[in-house]
Amino acid sequence: MSERSEQIVSILENAFADRVRRDPAAFRKRFRKMAADPFAFYRGSAALYYADMADRDDPWATGALSRAWIHGDLHAENFGTYLNDQGRLIFDVNDFDEAYLGHFTWDLQRCAASLALIGWRKAFPDEVIDELIARYIRSYLDQVAYYTQSDRDKDWALRLDNARGPVRRTLLDARSASRIDLLTANTVVVDEDRQFLDGSGVRRLDDDEHERVLRAYERYLDTVPQTKRTPNEIAFEVKDVVGRSGFGIGSAGLRAYNVLLEGRSEALENDVILSVKEGNVAAASAVVHDERLAGAFEHHGHRTALSQRALQVHTDPYLGWTEIDGTGFVVSELSPYESDLEWDDLTEPDEITELVTDLGKATAKMHCVSDADAEGLAVDEQVENLVLARVDGRVGELVSWVQEFAREYAELTRADHARFVDAFRHGGFGRVSAVAG
Repeated sequence: MSERSEQIVSILENAFADRVRRDPAAFRKRFRKMAADPFAFYRGSAALYYADMADRDDPWATGALSRAWIHGDLHAENFGTYLNDQGRLIFDVNDFDEAYLGHFTWDLQRCAASLALIGWRKAFPDEVIDELIARYIRSYLDQVAYYTQSDRDKDWALRLDNARGPVRRTLLDARSASRIDLLTANTVVVDEDRQFLDGSGVRRLDDDEHERVLRAYERYLDTVPQTKRTPNEIAFEVKDVVGRSGFGIGSAGLRAYNVLLEGRSEALENDVILSVKEGNVAAASAVVHDERLAGAFEHHGHRTALSQRALQVHTDPYLGWTEIDGTGFVVSELSPYESDLEWDDLTEPDEITELVTDLGKATAKMHCVSDADAEGLAVDEQVENLVLARVDGRVGELVSWVQEFAREYAELTRADHARFVDAFRHGGFGRVSAVAG
């Protein structure tokens, strides 16, 4: 293998070592999906991205801007909808498993490189890809400026009443979903009450594991802010618990459970499903060395939930964390109103230009507006003021810097994808073989 191939294998093996030992078959499936195309590889190799970032100069993320809350895995497919705690459908960044503190530019660069990969996949000329990235960065900075001028910054969001184009279509798709459809797909009514369906990816628990999960659930309740707790006495009562697997390629090797709750009334259609998923190690943590972080998080489940509260206004009211057998888990609602942004049917630059403008706004919202429930580790400085001061009079320089990085890193990713596939096919990953047996 080449030196770069050996580096790819070493970084991915180290990043996933514990999870691979636990479930090598799940990682064979994950690696198979990463082998599909360069973008799939990019999505699954955040650890490689941060290893590369550690060796690069960053003239923009100085001082406090090198330790801002970041998403950690911001790419073009990590945007979608959710129903916030005020009952509004919002289009926003999603999937906070990799969230951490780091350079604010790491999110911009990672998303820009993903746009370059998508543009290449759609056979756009380089100048079109450059324009998409420029639009994304300029929209980001325009929205950052908005937050320096508004005293009601938590009110702004991409919603049905102000969205357009692909974002509006995504919101409308989410609006057409229903809780009863989600419940019908995952549960069944037996003896006049609801329980989980048995089937693929569902595991019934023995008495001991069932009891441990219930105790963890009781601990989780203490992490739900009082402002988001329902006054109804019947809500949060457990009806059923199962183990879960096969729910997401990024979660390969992580333990997970689903908990079925009585909803805010005794009506069967109001029942709620919670996801209780083991927290993973944030990829950025391998290159961010900050004494403040050493005792900031109880475990990775706590870090994931706290980060989401810091990055998302009016989060899922069920968001919290717990611990099982000394391991941290993040808890959230399995919501029917989460709809991911779909890129397959977007083929023309004009439509995608409109979309990346909204992605820039959503990225700025994430960086500049934090939830009041993000107690604990805090970033005291106002990110919007720091960003605008840093780029004052140099917007074109930042745009060019991100464009150059995105072109270069997308090209590297395409080559790395081929290296990864070759290493995987020829047994380079040891425990994760290309064939079962």
